Amino acid sequence: MWEEIARKLLSKSVMINAILSVLIPWGVSKTNEALHRNGDPPWKKDKE
Repeated sequence: MWEEIARKLLSKSVMINAILSVLIPWGVSKTNEALHRNGDPPWKKDKE
């Protein structure tokens, strides 16, 4: 019984960590892009 519970908890924690390993870098990247878009001086911005 305890083995089954431990297996389910491990599986859930693995899934949560897998999701977080994608969401955290994505969130940091989007935050960095927003900071650069709003905070860079005019001569550092791309001319498009």
